[in-house]
Amino acid sequence: MTIAANVLELIGNTPVVDVSSLSPNPDVRILLKLEGANPGGSVKDRVALSLIEDAERSGVLVPGATLIEPSSGNTGIGLAIVCRVKGYHLKVVLPANVSVERRQLLELWGAEIVESPGSEGSNGAVRLAQRLAAEHPEWTFLYQYGNPANPRAHYEGTGPEIWRDVPGVTHFVAGLGTSGTLLGVGRYLKEQNPDVEIWAVEPPSGEMVDGLRNLDDGYIPPIFEELGGEKLLDRKTVVGPRDSILWTRRLADVGIFAGISTGAAMAGAYRCAQQIESGTIVVLSPDGGWKYLSTGAWTGDIDEVTERAKKVIYF
Repeated sequence: MTIAANVLELIGNTPVVDVSSLSPNPDVRILLKLEGANPGGSVKDRVALSLIEDAERSGVLVPGATLIEPSSGNTGIGLAIVCRVKGYHLKVVLPANVSVERRQLLELWGAEIVESPGSEGSNGAVRLAQRLAAEHPEWTFLYQYGNPANPRAHYEGTGPEIWRDVPGVTHFVAGLGTSGTLLGVGRYLKEQNPDVEIWAVEPPSGEMVDGLRNLDDGYIPPIFEELGGEKLLDRKTVVGPRDSILWTRRLADVGIFAGISTGAAMAGAYRCAQQIESGTIVVLSPDGGWKYLSTGAWTGDIDEVTERAKKVIYF
């Protein structure tokens, strides 16, 4: 086994597991790519490293620099780890209604938390970060929503890994957040085989599913528009908090301990499998379940957990 020079070299090359026992169609395989195996526990480790290395190459980042970034998902933690290893100071603009795990992990890695109104969700965090960045030009604002280094991380990493491990992939299913995963993986897979379909999972308008966003809620990531997201996606399907939590529990039946956004993606994959005659679906699991334990997602009353998930951003 190769010894990594540092923890950042462990980002990527995540495993794929067959969960076809959950497929409603015996002629459709469902494979889950486990991004929780990254050092920071999520797919956003890839993006964080890509954003920072791109800024270093361009000369935007200098030793000891201060970065500011909005996050209600895993990007903040990924950036916090990379910044801690590389010696940068990170300010994370964070909605006030995030989970205790979220805060603890950011603090563990040395990030400074700047609160934004919880009622405004991730869109409010973006607006506040943009304002603070304009007021403090000495800070570096990498802005994952508009930075091409975000989808590039998946075009150069996640996509090639999927094609290497699952050359027979016919459908790729992932949640719609910053849109970087869908854009990067989708573009790479379609270059290898134009017939591969790209399915996006989004929450109902006005509702929260951890880590995901509905484009009808008033904010479309610039990279989604600039890279032709509407043309790239073959299908969008809406999955609400209850189904996301139910599918998170169903994954536990096959030994997969994953986060709530993985449950949403699996619900989308299940619908995909119902609608096609045969194929191989690769589903992206954004993170593991450890950061969701306070939700009671696996053990609590489903109605109570669903209602709580509408108010608190757990990840």
